[in-house]
Amino acid sequence: MKRRDFLQHLGAGGALACLPFDSRDAFAAALNLPDLVITDVEILRLTGPREVTRGVNGQYQVNPLHLYPDRRPATYRDGEPRKETYAARHHYLRIRTRGGHEGIYGYVDAEAMPTILGPLRRLLIGQDALAVEKLWDQMYRSNRHARAGHYMMGISYCDNALWDLRARFLGVPVFRLLGGPTQQPVRVYGSCLGFSIEPGAAGKRAAQLKKEGFIHQKWFLGYGPGDGQKGMDLNVALMRELRAAVGDDVEIGFDAYQGWDLAYAIQWCQKVEQYRPWFIEEAFPMADVESFARLRQSTRVPVATGEHFYNRWEVEQFLKADALHYIQADPEWCGGISEVSKICQLASAHGVRVMPHCHNVHAALAIVASQSPSVCPVGEYLINHVPEKQWFLKDPLVAVNGLVTLPEKPGFGIEFDSARIEKQEVLTTL
Repeated sequence: MKRRDFLQHLGAGGALACLPFDSRDAFAAALNLPDLVITDVEILRLTGPREVTRGVNGQYQVNPLHLYPDRRPATYRDGEPRKETYAARHHYLRIRTRGGHEGIYGYVDAEAMPTILGPLRRLLIGQDALAVEKLWDQMYRSNRHARAGHYMMGISYCDNALWDLRARFLGVPVFRLLGGPTQQPVRVYGSCLGFSIEPGAAGKRAAQLKKEGFIHQKWFLGYGPGDGQKGMDLNVALMRELRAAVGDDVEIGFDAYQGWDLAYAIQWCQKVEQYRPWFIEEAFPMADVESFARLRQSTRVPVATGEHFYNRWEVEQFLKADALHYIQADPEWCGGISEVSKICQLASAHGVRVMPHCHNVHAALAIVASQSPSVCPVGEYLINHVPEKQWFLKDPLVAVNGLVTLPEKPGFGIEFDSARIEKQEVLTTL
């Protein structure tokens, strides 16, 4: 079949009617399907020196283990900053096809690599790289443990790399392939993990971030039930200090990283409601749907969670229980762009908003840029961690005035900066 006949055949059936003409041409090129057969699934290990500042921005956050006295760290204080150079080592997933097309994503969590280079590699090789739903469904069905944990993380990275491959093949950015842009540049909130929460320091930092354009911020609470009333008072004082520092025109969310219980969360919410927190995130372990639902019924403080969701079925349980205002599914942990896009549809039907957790920024912000602002109003930007995560990239995504402009390059626009790479290895096994 000639290319023109192929286009007319599909166009008559409406299959390509929703695509722009250049995308129709690109899909017509897919007639040469052997070129799109996956031949390689590999990990690129990049190593090179990076200078960092130690002694500051190392604030811990409360976590479930802090219930035990011997697991609670000493109170954090910023020290004297000092420069150090260390050997940075990042891993990226690369999927290649017979015709030389490739998709890249990362960097990859070490826990996901055995699954990627083991069962998922064997499953993907020989398959059609454009088969979006088929490949996701087969990866999910291929193992009885695929629904969660490190296996689902492996699926997520593969899915994201495949979206990069498809978009590169079509010559468009991923966010355009997903239907965007609905928001370009993308508004992000400043995620303040690592910044000191010692009295006086947090307010000063928050005010500076406001000047830099972060009119949405998220701060990380340092204390939980194991710290007693003193810890509660410090958590309340942090809210009070931050609100006084930035005024009423900045949204301030808080993350408790599964470190609280229901009584503690209700007490904190009652004490801080007057300061209008934006949300309280992940106050309980993710399995405790009941506590999330009861907290939402007990307070005017919006309830958020989801970076540790693993699939749409988990999300649906929270939606049925009317347990959330905000879902924070992470496309590196929750099934990739394919699954988080479905979660956005679920959330829309329930009137709940999605703010994807940005473990890496590329996939999460592509989702925000392709969803209605009524569904995804803002993305996340980990201020202290984004520069490190993108160290080996030629054109890292950088927030300017609280906004990130996504590149118009094909795929995610991920290119490596050879000047920063001392050594590059290709891994097909571990």
